[in-house]
Amino acid sequence: MRFLVRDRILGIGDDYWIEDEHGDKVFLVDGKAMRLRDTFELKDARGRVLIDIHQKMFALRDTMVIERDGEALAKIRRKRLSLLRNHYRVSLADGTELDVSGKILDREFAVEYDGELLAVISRRWLSVVETYGVDIVRDDADPALLISVAVCVIHLAEKERDEG
Repeated sequence: MRFLVRDRILGIGDDYWIEDEHGDKVFLVDGKAMRLRDTFELKDARGRVLIDIHQKMFALRDTMVIERDGEALAKIRRKRLSLLRNHYRVSLADGTELDVSGKILDREFAVEYDGELLAVISRRWLSVVETYGVDIVRDDADPALLISVAVCVIHLAEKERDEG
């Protein structure tokens, strides 16, 4: 499954659609402005909230939390010792971990579970400016979760760049 994300230009508070490979609007990323913490909602095409994404308050390192139906699904934070590339750890509620690595700010990175590729995020195969693709490799993967992971790591990387 391949999804196209129109890259957000202005940041929190911006809403943007994610389309499937046929150009149909599938998900809406709804940025919530004027909040104490960075907050997004991933909604389906009918406006139903599928996933809540927010910054964890009072964490030593920037951490984003993904929730579904009020239950924690995942926590995302930058790995401590990642000198060569952007590297993020996604800790799922069931105790498993996903690894996100690559050039996050360039929108060229991968999401893996135990060395197995789950999704590739890339601008390489797209000609539309300010758009990147999320290519879900495994059929049994959760597209909403993987898109949420991509939104989170891009947000964390941009925030780190702007503060640094």
